[in-house]
Amino acid sequence: LGESYSSTVENDFVGTKQFPQTGYAVNVDRASYSNIRRFLNNKSKPPADAVRIEEMLNYFNFSVDQKISDNQTFTANTSVTSCPWNPDNQLLYINLTAKKINLDKTPSSNLVFLIDVSGSMDMPNRLPLLQGAFKLLTDNLRAKDTVSIITYGGNVSVVLQPTSGNNKLKIIEAIENLKPAGSTPGESAIRLAYKYAKNTFIKGGNNRVIMATDGDFNVGQTSEEELEDLIGQQRKSGIFLTCLGVGMGNYKDSKLEALAKKGNGNFAYIDNQQEAEKVLVEEFAQTLYAVASDVFLSVKFNPDLVKDYRLIGFDNRQSAIDDTSSILEGGEVGSGHRLLSVFEIVPVNKFDTLPKQAEIAHLLLSFKTPENKKVTFLNLAAPFNYKHIENADSCLRFASAVIMFGSLIKQSSFFKNTSWDDIYLLALSGAEKNIQVQAEFLEMIQKAKKIYGNNKKKW
Repeated sequence: LGESYSSTVENDFVGTKQFPQTGYAVNVDRASYSNIRRFLNNKSKPPADAVRIEEMLNYFNFSVDQKISDNQTFTANTSVTSCPWNPDNQLLYINLTAKKINLDKTPSSNLVFLIDVSGSMDMPNRLPLLQGAFKLLTDNLRAKDTVSIITYGGNVSVVLQPTSGNNKLKIIEAIENLKPAGSTPGESAIRLAYKYAKNTFIKGGNNRVIMATDGDFNVGQTSEEELEDLIGQQRKSGIFLTCLGVGMGNYKDSKLEALAKKGNGNFAYIDNQQEAEKVLVEEFAQTLYAVASDVFLSVKFNPDLVKDYRLIGFDNRQSAIDDTSSILEGGEVGSGHRLLSVFEIVPVNKFDTLPKQAEIAHLLLSFKTPENKKVTFLNLAAPFNYKHIENADSCLRFASAVIMFGSLIKQSSFFKNTSWDDIYLLALSGAEKNIQVQAEFLEMIQKAKKIYGNNKKKW
């Protein structure tokens, strides 16, 4: 395969006494899950580095009943349960819910569709899939929205000058007329897309480049580092970036992941028409309207209660570990998105005997809003509200199954005594039968079992 993924190092346990505090950028990327699905549907094993647990959790947008007042950007709650893969440990779940924008009141959008039409896109699951996706997106546009379309394949072309969202036929015609050919001058295309976004910049609006590609850049600056620098220069412009990945065989996940993270944006992988509808229709506001940027969560554990902790997912890219000068930057969160992050913790004493008011960790969420460029802070205590996993909220049982599923595919050293049957039963106990993506996940577990076999120790 000619696919590329960022080489990552899984987070290990950290001693609380020496390092009580940790932090990570919060984002709504969810590309890893649909990419893994593509491999399993093709009866093949995904590469270990294709598995990003936090993106798999993001995919499900787990519902937790939380009311948000008009003046709040986020609400947060936490839960503590037993750990289904290690009875000596516990799990701390942190659930953040972003406020939901009323779509009737959303600001005007200034969108630049940046579409790869190079020769490598000439397959049914590439350019035609994206054309369908962008037509779906066009149906949601309003008269006050503006769209430009730039393509790159052989050369960089402006195929649609800035056009009002009420001129849908003109936009759709431009999309339908795209034909794949030529090399992939990604660098110059990105520069032109941002130039157009700046020329039609709407102050107080939603300014965004939507880049759709298999990521196989082969002309100009092509390395992850060069592309990160290029996008990083645009980060302060107030223009967000959404990356839509497609394709297989030469799909460059590592490049798109790097671009989305540096470009104050989000990242999804579209493997079929249903996924296009999920990302650009059902989750339209989450994908396109940021309610917060530079979102960063700091967690400070109580060393009297927590001996060690391990952040699940958010694995470090090897290149960032090697670069001691790299700066941690926060992520972007879209309207109404729910984000679940999970720590595995080793208690000092047996946790289920602690008083309910005990505080096991303190959270500090920092972020900026489109209305206010100053950093806003949200403080939250994580109380000891322990429940055995069997008695926990159904969405937490399902989330734990997602973690175990991804970790087994990743061949994580922390999950050597877990079987596909264990995962299936846990997921089944937490699945909401009327939610299609959860029903599909149960099918994916069965597909993985056939591919990997069901012996408990698989490597």
